[in-house]
Amino acid sequence: MKIKILAAIIALGALSSFSNYESVPTGYSGKEDIQASEGELIMKKQDCATCHKIDKKVIGPSFLDIAKKYPMNDKNINYLSDKIIKGGSGVWGTIPMAAHTALKKDDAKKIAKYILSLNK
Repeated sequence: MKIKILAAIIALGALSSFSNYESVPTGYSGKEDIQASEGELIMKKQDCATCHKIDKKVIGPSFLDIAKKYPMNDKNINYLSDKIIKGGSGVWGTIPMAAHTALKKDDAKKIAKYILSLNK
C-alpha cells in the first residue's frame, strides 16, 4: 500500500510539474513585502509546486488554505519553516510532506512568510 501511495505521489508530482506556477501579490508593504518576494523566489526553485498550488488542493493543501489556518506571527513562521525542512504528516491528511533538509532555516522562514502573507 505504501508503494502505491508513493507511486501516486511521484506520478502526480511529475504531472503537476508541467503546470504553470502562478504568482499572487502579497498586499503587504515594507520589509515583509521584500521577504515575501524573496520567499516566493526561493519557493519557485524548490519542488513546492509539485504538491501545492496557490488556490487549490493538489496533494497537499493550497497555500491560501495554509495562510487561512495560520495567522502571520513568529510562532507560526517558525512552526511552518520547521515543517518545510523536516516534513511531516497528519495535519492535512495522511499523505506525508517530503522533507527539505538541504533548505536553510532562513530560506524556509522566507517561504513561510510568503505563504502566510497570502491571507488578506
